[in-house]
Amino acid sequence: MIIDTHAHIDQLEDLPGALERAHEAGVSDIIAVSVDLGSMEKVLSIAGQYQKPKIHPALGVHPGMVKAETQQMALDFMRANLSQARAVGETGLDYWYKWVRKDEIERQQQKDSFAVHLELAQEFDLPIVIHSRGAWQDCLSMTLASGVKRALFHWYSGPVDILDQIISAGFYVSTSVSVAYSPESRQAMGHAPLDRILVETDAPVTYRDGETKFMAEPKDVIRTWKALAQLKNLDEQEVLTVVNANAKAFFGI
Repeated sequence: MIIDTHAHIDQLEDLPGALERAHEAGVSDIIAVSVDLGSMEKVLSIAGQYQKPKIHPALGVHPGMVKAETQQMALDFMRANLSQARAVGETGLDYWYKWVRKDEIERQQQKDSFAVHLELAQEFDLPIVIHSRGAWQDCLSMTLASGVKRALFHWYSGPVDILDQIISAGFYVSTSVSVAYSPESRQAMGHAPLDRILVETDAPVTYRDGETKFMAEPKDVIRTWKALAQLKNLDEQEVLTVVNANAKAFFGI
């Protein structure tokens, strides 16, 4: 059995089929992250409908989905429903695009949203799932300043020096199917200790498989696990045991 620690199940085109295929492949649990108000509502509804795999909601507003006109409504919904969640997220900062790096207002809106998520994680004693693309240092600095103890930098592919700080702080990182071929993912996961790594799909993201591309489903977390084991040059069963234990400890499942 294996755990997909990050999937956008509300975005899957064939949800019943995808969950059935995941169950048949051996996926026992899925952390179902959300990105905005509508997504949070859907994730909670889906979690109540399916038991195999077990769906664990994570409630949050993705940094790319922060909108001034709906933000307070989304945050109010989070506060009212976090008792039903296993984590806060997906939240964080995203400076990947040049226009964001040049737009101080956009960056500040993301920071304000992330700060509230960190506060809610503290208040509800929940782990937080952090999107940090291109904003790794700012995400880490804000997380450290918040006092949050359980943080996961999902699909980490940033600098190794910041990764060392993340690990030293007692936080976790996760990797996706990209660990099979992405130089950045492979460098980061080759450096990270196995006892701080979780595996995910970020479904329905599109990945490469040789010369072809495919849209991921939760069952494809098996690809992540096997690619990580190959990268680490470790026995697959050993890696599976450790990453599952990491996920269970982090999310309390």
